[in-house]
Amino acid sequence: MIKQKKLEKFWKLGFEEFNTQYFGVSKDNELIVREGNYQYNIADIVVKFGTPLEIAFPFIIEKRYLDLVQTFNFHIKDQEYKGRFFYHYPMKVNQNKEFVLPLISEGANLETSSYNELWLVRKLWEQNQFHSRIRVICNGPKTEKYLGLIQELKEKGLTIIPIIEDMNEYESLKNYRGEVGIRTKMEIKIKSHWNKKNDRYGLAPEEIYDLGRIRNLKVLHYHVGSQTTDQKGIVEAVEKAAEIYVRLKKENPTLDTLDIGGGMAVPYEKKKHYNANSVVKKIISTIKKVCDEKEIPHPNIVAEWGRYIMAPTQITIFKVLCEKPIYNSVVKKWYIIDGSFMNDLIDTWTVHQKWHIAPVTNMDAEKLTKVWLAGSSCDSDDRYTAGGASITLPKLEDLNGNGYLNIALFDSGAYQDPLASHHCLLSSPVKIIAQNGVLTVARRRESSEEVGRLFGW
Repeated sequence: MIKQKKLEKFWKLGFEEFNTQYFGVSKDNELIVREGNYQYNIADIVVKFGTPLEIAFPFIIEKRYLDLVQTFNFHIKDQEYKGRFFYHYPMKVNQNKEFVLPLISEGANLETSSYNELWLVRKLWEQNQFHSRIRVICNGPKTEKYLGLIQELKEKGLTIIPIIEDMNEYESLKNYRGEVGIRTKMEIKIKSHWNKKNDRYGLAPEEIYDLGRIRNLKVLHYHVGSQTTDQKGIVEAVEKAAEIYVRLKKENPTLDTLDIGGGMAVPYEKKKHYNANSVVKKIISTIKKVCDEKEIPHPNIVAEWGRYIMAPTQITIFKVLCEKPIYNSVVKKWYIIDGSFMNDLIDTWTVHQKWHIAPVTNMDAEKLTKVWLAGSSCDSDDRYTAGGASITLPKLEDLNGNGYLNIALFDSGAYQDPLASHHCLLSSPVKIIAQNGVLTVARRRESSEEVGRLFGW
């Protein structure tokens, strides 16, 4: 047992602050996942389904959502905050049914960014998949088709709130008889992915003030980035938004909600990181302070922290096929995997995401080596180098009789599926759902014929 604990510490498993509290090492030195009284041996799953492989754990989705709601509600009560908290899951993070339904079943609200995402909501609504109390916020460009579906669902009794992104949408929604929100852009620079200097979404505060009273205005919304790596940046944005809210509230008495958007970061690299408890405490105290100073009622708070909920709920497994030498580099070996970073973990390429990686078996290997990883497409950019550093993994010649090495990449539940591609016509990984001790195939590995049909063959 002591040896297992040492291995878990080495591979950074079993730590709540790293979102690996459900992961551990078995007595056979293999990667396991614990769901209450159930235990999944990842090596056994790999033997059964092969690789590349994605394994999703809905119980982690449910737990993270409920913990977040509990954290907000605790600090709301502790600080005598008068508003309520509502979580809205941004569907663009992962639209897979097996990811969305666990959240809905626990009472989460939704956020859409396109007609097609809202079409999925209509499908769920018509199938009686969720209660009428669930609320939907609609972001993204409001095409005529999108606006028509918003109107249709409102008339059917769904609580649905379109967010005005620009003056064109303001004109389109002038006669909308339901509640609306408006998005503001703020001149604030924080450390995050996608924090663009020129953001085409939202109106400057002065533009919104000039509109005067906005019919049925319910929500003030903003979004300043994704994967905000500094807690200070989150709090600064909240303070700025609260100041805008206070001024808008004076002209718009129906306004009662501040949507703080996304941005809550995930500790992908398993290093020291801020936590939800400290951030939520600061968010609530900051909004309360700004509102109390101006004698404005505390707004309800909406958060759209999709990456925070979804990233830790899935792992991606690859098989190392072989090794190749690297010349003129401190790192001397490529490990070639049977999948593709450009296709299956595209953030590796687009935002140079760093991933936590651990072997599935042979976690006690004494001979370790520093490597870079390369995918199976023909593209030289299909690789993972940990930002130019290295990845520590067992040596292939030291596998205790096993002639192969499988590796797990953690936190792959957010964005990787909807952004996945078929570069070089490679097939997508098989996707397995592990829940209540049962393994279900959500998406089988595509055949050559199926991939070909996607391109008209």
